[in-house]
Amino acid sequence: MSQQVRTRPDASGRALSEAYDTALLDLDGVVYAGGEAIAHAVDSLGTARAGGMHLAYVTNNALRTPDAVAAHLTELGIPARADDVITSAQAVARLIAEEVPAGARVLVVGGEGLRVALRERGLEPVESAEDDPAAVVQGYGGPELRWARFAEACYAIARGVPWFASNTDLTIPSARGIAPGNGAAVEVVRIATGAEPRVAGKPLPPMHRETILRTGAERPLVVGDRLDTDIEGAFNGGVDSLLVLTGVTDGPQLLAAPPRHRPTYVDADLRGMLTGQPEVVEAGAGFRCGGWTATAGEERLELDGEGDALDGLRALCAAAWTAAGEGVCELDGGKALTRLAL
Repeated sequence: MSQQVRTRPDASGRALSEAYDTALLDLDGVVYAGGEAIAHAVDSLGTARAGGMHLAYVTNNALRTPDAVAAHLTELGIPARADDVITSAQAVARLIAEEVPAGARVLVVGGEGLRVALRERGLEPVESAEDDPAAVVQGYGGPELRWARFAEACYAIARGVPWFASNTDLTIPSARGIAPGNGAAVEVVRIATGAEPRVAGKPLPPMHRETILRTGAERPLVVGDRLDTDIEGAFNGGVDSLLVLTGVTDGPQLLAAPPRHRPTYVDADLRGMLTGQPEVVEAGAGFRCGGWTATAGEERLELDGEGDALDGLRALCAAAWTAAGEGVCELDGGKALTRLAL
């Protein structure tokens, strides 16, 4: 897919919740962290929903079922139904169902979310390589997942059983910080077997297909905190995206983003869904947004002005992405970002 290289965040004269019919929201790092709602998430989502925007919750975390996720969101004050939730478990279950006979057995290395998704597709979850599985599927199983589960996967894969993974996120945000994600567990099996899984979750097309099939979105906006899953997934799907800075992505990572990781919009948190987005304009040799002007020098990014720190970040993105073109910005932006206290 050929796409124009993005060199600055876009502007929007309308609130994003009015400009798009459906928000495809990541959960961990966007709506909640460690099970607790992120600041401003509950009120922002309630306002967007009251204004007519459809809210869909799209997560690479395959551990919990859609029913459990919807119940958790409702407890947090964000009313949701199971069919508002799309998981990588559902995406990988559809992928497997297209490759194996109806009713086939699938060896599960993961949690209940995977088992429910497989049964939804008419497949039978099993626990052992001795159960003659037609496929192996691996998804996030939580911190209590036993090492023996990885061994069962390895035994089956060594016999030629095809291997699928819900996603390959190396990390997952928690209340105590960044913890190992399913991608780290997938690496264990990859190293032991030398095999490569077929992956369904963000940023790959099977997850985007699952999301569109289940939501019917016509003008979707992907809202996420990760460049390599949420934003790249939006890029691969050819839809717009909003990066919120409540999860794993920080300022230096955003400035160094290659084209497929550059979001359409950037904001601090989910309040950004309820507002328009300011324009970033060329200003001499640099770019201006609000009261800030950013330029790309010989060795580092320069930032002058004052005002809303997010405007400064948007101007810096334009300077960095323009300097990088289709590559990655290698200019030092540390001093400029320090001025913004991000």
